[in-house]
Amino acid sequence: MNARTADALGERPRTRWHLSLVGKVRLAAEIVIAYARVRYLLRRHAEFPTALAAVRRRSAAPRPHEGRTELEAGVGLGNAVVRTLGLLPTDSRCLMRSLVLTAVLERRGIASRFVIGVRGAGDDFLAHAWVEYDGLPLLPAGDDFERLTEL
Repeated sequence: MNARTADALGERPRTRWHLSLVGKVRLAAEIVIAYARVRYLLRRHAEFPTALAAVRRRSAAPRPHEGRTELEAGVGLGNAVVRTLGLLPTDSRCLMRSLVLTAVLERRGIASRFVIGVRGAGDDFLAHAWVEYDGLPLLPAGDDFERLTEL
């Protein structure tokens, strides 16, 4: 199944990404550091757009994709963020996962879209955040969420 077919079916594309143990530890450490930075930025900035802009400030030298396309790297990094934050006693809700993934992608020079969607009204109101690369979700986009904004 190619990435476009997966998107049409509402699924995230899947890629195989094999890292050595050292590579996994380094990536997990990068994710935890990005999480700490995101938490700090959210506390420091009262407005979400300001915090997101700070997350998006790229480092001077982007990290390599290790021979993968940007889409493959994005999907692999999205999976790593979900797994890493899920194992730790951290805030692993969609907003935090999306912000952390955005920070990790920015470090690699991979452009992404931060999407916020909504569903329902009143007591049934739900909001959801996810990250996309070229219109394809790198984190679960959820079902039936109407796009509120793309940043």
